[in-house]
Amino acid sequence: KWLVPMPEGLDFTQAAGVAMTYFTSYHALKQRADLKEGETLLVLGAAGGVGSTAVELGKMMGAKVIAAASTDEKLAMCKDLGADETINYSEQDLKTAIKELTGGKGVDVVYDPVGGDYAEPALRGMAWNGRYLVVGFASGPIPEIPLNLTLLKGCSIVGVFWGRFIAEEPAVHLQNIKELWGMFAEGKLKPAINDVFPIEDYEQAYEVMMERRARGKVILTF
Repeated sequence: KWLVPMPEGLDFTQAAGVAMTYFTSYHALKQRADLKEGETLLVLGAAGGVGSTAVELGKMMGAKVIAAASTDEKLAMCKDLGADETINYSEQDLKTAIKELTGGKGVDVVYDPVGGDYAEPALRGMAWNGRYLVVGFASGPIPEIPLNLTLLKGCSIVGVFWGRFIAEEPAVHLQNIKELWGMFAEGKLKPAINDVFPIEDYEQAYEVMMERRARGKVILTF
């Protein structure tokens, strides 16, 4: 249904991971969060397919980006993508780390494709008028959020469903593509591709995703 020319400046392997990841993150940060220059953005699962693009785009949009991931290796990649600060939530308490990195203010926007146990502490670390973006549930469990937190924080919980967005607002989606393609052509964006497998090794590629070892988008080649 949606066919677009490959972005200039990318090879086929790089371009293969663009559609779902950059499209989701740009829609999330631009239309759903209305991310402003100077705001603080926390990205959970920051080394994954969509998370890494949120780090990259958030930095481009002028935000201070805090990347949170499960290993120091993943966080090093996030630093290369432009993250200002990092949190290893396998070793650090997420809520405490957010408070320390923001001087107690909290973060303006949370980009959450992970869900599970990290959702509530991230929400507790939000600033006044913050926007919590529900992108997905890569960890498995769908969290149950105490709604009183939205009252106490004066924040919003905002759903991000790119698949429905393109059907409901196709003209806006096409404008997003135009803007993203310009960024690729100018060399401002470069997809993080670290895990590339021939199609015969699809089981190994699947394990990388399921074991949360992915760094950027996992690509299968033919």
